[in-house]
Amino acid sequence: MKPKKIPMRTCVVTHEKYPKKELIRVVRTPLGTVVVDETGKQNGRGAYLKKDKDVIEKARTSKILERHLETSIEDKVYDELIQKC
Repeated sequence: MKPKKIPMRTCVVTHEKYPKKELIRVVRTPLGTVVVDETGKQNGRGAYLKKDKDVIEKARTSKILERHLETSIEDKVYDELIQKC
């Protein structure tokens, strides 16, 4: 029996590949709001971040997540990401 394939995703800050379960997905919904996607299946443009406070702070200061999602992101989204770490 073949082993189950583990989906790999790339962190937008560190550019390292990790299993999908080790990353946090942030989504710009079709309505234009930015939310943290806990299920990993929400509709919209998504970006993955490593579950690390330093990586999330770097994403906040460099605005790399805003460039990937092509919209501005409120501080409460970053605060929610830090709580999920």
